[in-house]
Amino acid sequence: MQFVVIAHDGTDAEAPERRRSAREAHLAGARRLKDADAIVTGGAVLDEAGAMTGSVLIVDFETRAELDAWLASDPYVTGDVWRRIDVHPFRVAV
Repeated sequence: MQFVVIAHDGTDAEAPERRRSAREAHLAGARRLKDADAIVTGGAVLDEAGAMTGSVLIVDFETRAELDAWLASDPYVTGDVWRRIDVHPFRVAV
């Protein structure tokens, strides 16, 4: 089942550094999920100045529970980067 994940970074002064610190581990995990066809696409949300402030991913997991398990272990969650995460069932049309 496909889902769209919209993750919002914290807005405190330390948020950009938390993202920088967790980024390589997050991307390594994302590459593994992409190779396993669990990530359809994803990327960073940018502010007007081009700074990363969140993420949007389209993922494909068998169940919501599998998605939640991945989220619970992702470095952007465990590293307190993503402060709010919205998840919605989704279907890629094109």
